[in-house]
Amino acid sequence: MNFVISSSTLLKHLKSIGGVLNSNNTIPILDCFLFEIQNGELTLSASDMETTITTSLKIEATQGGTLAIPAKTLLDALANLPEQPISFIIDNKKFSAKLKTETGDYTLTGHNGDEYPKMPKLESQTSIVIKSDVLASAINKTIFATGNDDLRPVMSGVYCQFTETNTIFVATDAHKLVRYIRNDAKAGSSASFIMPKKPLNVLKTLLVGVDDAIKVEFNKTNALFSFGNVNLICRLIDGKYPNYEAVIPKQNPNKLTIDRSSFLGAIKRVSVFANKATHQVRLKINGSSLIVSAEDLDFANEGHESLKCSYIGEDMEIGFNSKFLVEMVSNLESDEITIEMSAPNRAGIIVPSQKANPGEDVLMLVMPVMLNN
Repeated sequence: MNFVISSSTLLKHLKSIGGVLNSNNTIPILDCFLFEIQNGELTLSASDMETTITTSLKIEATQGGTLAIPAKTLLDALANLPEQPISFIIDNKKFSAKLKTETGDYTLTGHNGDEYPKMPKLESQTSIVIKSDVLASAINKTIFATGNDDLRPVMSGVYCQFTETNTIFVATDAHKLVRYIRNDAKAGSSASFIMPKKPLNVLKTLLVGVDDAIKVEFNKTNALFSFGNVNLICRLIDGKYPNYEAVIPKQNPNKLTIDRSSFLGAIKRVSVFANKATHQVRLKINGSSLIVSAEDLDFANEGHESLKCSYIGEDMEIGFNSKFLVEMVSNLESDEITIEMSAPNRAGIIVPSQKANPGEDVLMLVMPVMLNN
């Protein structure tokens, strides 16, 4: 199992799959990349037992075989090498690889590749095809709203719902919620699953610059994403997702429309003076005037800014967590946003005032915080 490969090509492929590896593994072989050669094709794999990614490329090889090579050492070595061909000479008895370059030899001892976790096989799966830009946009718009509560694992992932009319992605941590609908992405039949956060973050990185359609296959336990020469398979979150439609208020007579970048800038500046535990900012809306304010009574800090806005409804004061507002407004792309409200103790709805894409429908919900008058 000896082969020759470009150092930069190998580094690029290993970096693309390395995001799935954990830094503190109890099983030493999970600190490795798996190298498999078959019929002149090198397949590279990385796994954390829950998620496995493979990528493949054509190489010059004398024969087939497998070897698990320590990931960190190999990445550090490749990162410090200039672009050049590297010869890998494998010793199957010692499970070691010698890397021969133009100027030196380096030996790495790994593990028996046959002991590496096998990629699970999908059975009785449902299959759909989705555009890469739709999937990437859905991940970017929703993943920040997922929770971290171990007691409610279903809320630590993104709910993906495919229907014959549209595709819906939902994320919530009970304080904020994002519902992202694509009316230009449809499936042959209705299906749904809950995708964990970690493989979604890895997938988001892999999708940068990809124009291929993504094939998604899934059953009750796993989902497989295939595009180009990349396959990502992960274990799904088991459980029933909460009824997200029930928490979205339908009657919101008070509507505030404001320039997105001006509002975002004001929240960022004013929140510097907010209480470090609550991150509370106050929105006081009176006609066409919005006052954004925050205070930290413990240190006698306060800040406020006045902004012009368009407002329909009764004058009101409402408090929100500034970190949530910044995350949400940063992930919207329109020049103006509309904040829909019903009362100071009811959830606020944030939507873009103009749709950049007619097939896209994004709604963000944020729970208010109690104002300390």
